[in-house]
Amino acid sequence: MATEIKVPVLPESVSDATIATWHKKVGDAVARDENIVDLETDKVVLEVPSTVEGVIKELKFEEGATVNSQQVIAIIEEGAAAAKADAAPAAGAAKGEPAAGAQEVMPKAEAAKLEAKAPASTRPAPVGGTDALPPGARFTAVKDGIDPSQVEGTGRRGAVTKEDLVNYASGKSAGVSGGARPEERVPMTRIRKRIAERLMQSKNSTAMLTSFNEVNLGKVMAMRKELGEAFQKQYGVKLGFMSFFAKAAANALQKYPVVNASVDGDDIIYHGYSDISIAVSTEKGLVTPVLRNVERMGFADIELQIGDYAKKARDGKLSLDDLQGGTFTITNGGTFGSLMSTPIVNPPQSAILGMHTIKERPIVENGAVVAAPMMYIALSYDHRIIDGKDAVLFLVDIKDQLENPHRMLLGM
Repeated sequence: MATEIKVPVLPESVSDATIATWHKKVGDAVARDENIVDLETDKVVLEVPSTVEGVIKELKFEEGATVNSQQVIAIIEEGAAAAKADAAPAAGAAKGEPAAGAQEVMPKAEAAKLEAKAPASTRPAPVGGTDALPPGARFTAVKDGIDPSQVEGTGRRGAVTKEDLVNYASGKSAGVSGGARPEERVPMTRIRKRIAERLMQSKNSTAMLTSFNEVNLGKVMAMRKELGEAFQKQYGVKLGFMSFFAKAAANALQKYPVVNASVDGDDIIYHGYSDISIAVSTEKGLVTPVLRNVERMGFADIELQIGDYAKKARDGKLSLDDLQGGTFTITNGGTFGSLMSTPIVNPPQSAILGMHTIKERPIVENGAVVAAPMMYIALSYDHRIIDGKDAVLFLVDIKDQLENPHRMLLGM
């Protein structure tokens, strides 16, 4: 029995999706709940699992195609035996593509397409040993007729990378001077395009201003040192810096609600809750999963939720619900060594707090110069609704809480 695999129901804010990667080809066996394809939306990459066990009968779209909610993208023959490689029909939806196994030296779809399109006089020589290469490197090897066994790999455990192949083709790996300077034009992913659109939207639609301050994190570090081991033993998670900043921000947002507000036309919407977006860097770009009702969360709740989001981000498992909403954002450039920056507001939010790297600097304390673990913090805000006074007082409030964490824990 044939079973249709459809695009999942997409939220109203997401109009369509792009076929990012097929993990199966026609003729492949597939297990129930096994991922068949990755769909890339403006916000996340969605996995589409098989609903049955069987064999891939048809893939209706190639990678890069745009699909809509509930559109059929694949057909699975339920319960059928896996086809042999030398008898498997063509993978993908392209017409006239050679069957899998028809080209013994180039068995992958990319190689077959390249071979089919290239004129006889310009086709590359057969290349062996490309199966172990990642897709980008494999395509480069096939395109340029390079035998990977002749290339010295610089990847992990000596693996040959795409860059190694490009350099080899240009003569660099052989020490040839004056070789070609390779360039590569790659289309933006949907997520990267969406990030670019959002950044331009922020630049063009907000009157953004940034205020700075610095925080002595000595007491926070002392508290983490004193209680960190017991905290981890009790809650099963490390006591990080982000929970201190998230809790301090939530407390300050209650005192200065305009910083937690958003603009809708000529109206200002005040939010009576603190849904804080935490910026997380992934291979595909920056995402901002949301901690809900941080004003009611404890430190352990915050750390556990952040840890869960970080794992989801690494595994590409973040859902659209994880990313939607948010009334305020915290971003930590200090993870990468940033000393100071001006973070960009994430519309329709009106403010974003930037954390930075911790550096020991000399400060005057009780009339004496001492070394202290200092961090610059930045608040970028929409000056249309947030006055400088409120922004500065908000930032000072966060500074005071972090420099007196015992008061923060008492809600003072």
